[in-house]
Amino acid sequence: MVKTRLSHNLPGPAVTELYRCLLEDTIALAKSLDGVDVAIMCPASDSNALQRLLGNKVKIVPQKGEGLAAGLTSVFAQFAASADDHVIAFNSDSPHIPAVFLKMAFQALADHDMVIGPTNDGGYYLVGARAVHATLFANDGLGTRSALENLLARARSLELSTTLTEPFYDIDIAADLVRLARDLQIEPARAPRTAAWFLEWGPTVAKLATSAGEL
Repeated sequence: MVKTRLSHNLPGPAVTELYRCLLEDTIALAKSLDGVDVAIMCPASDSNALQRLLGNKVKIVPQKGEGLAAGLTSVFAQFAASADDHVIAFNSDSPHIPAVFLKMAFQALADHDMVIGPTNDGGYYLVGARAVHATLFANDGLGTRSALENLLARARSLELSTTLTEPFYDIDIAADLVRLARDLQIEPARAPRTAAWFLEWGPTVAKLATSAGEL
C-alpha cells in the first residue's frame, strides 16, 4: 500500500512501479552526498520485501513501533548516538529536490538542534537533529496540513533551536505528479528512473492535467 492517494488516478501496478522509481532515485540522491551513511528505516513487516527489491544497495533497519511517527523516532534513536552525529530523516518521494537542499540541512545542524524541510502542503520532506527526542513526533498530525506547524510547536516546547531549509513539494496527489512530469521533462537527470516511468505513463498523467484544467 503505497501512494494511496494516487490510486484513484492510476492503476495499482503503475502506482507501485512509480513508488519503486521514486525510492530508487531517492537512494541515489542520498548516496550522491559525500561523507554520508545512508539507510532505510521501515516497518519490520516491510524489511524483507525491501531487501529483495534493493539487494545490498543500502542498509535496511526495521523501526520500533508502528506508523510514521514511530519510524521517525526510530531514526534518531538508532543513528543519533552522540551530539557529533548529524542525522537527517528524508522522505522517499522527493528525489527531484536539489541535492544542495540536503547539504544545507546537514550544515544547519552545526548551529541548530533541529532542521526541517517544509513542503508546500503544510508538511515536511525532511527533519534533522543531533539527538533523539522521544516525544518530538508524538501526535504531530503527520500526513495532514498541520504537520509542520505541530512539529514546530513541539520543538519550541522542548526548547530546541530550529531552522528551515528551502520549501519544496513531494508526491502525494495528482497535481504533484503533473508538476513532477513537467520538471523531469526539462531535467530528467534529477530523477532518471522516475523520468523513465513517465515515458510509459506520461499520456495518462497528461490526461490528469487536462481534467484538472492544468493544460
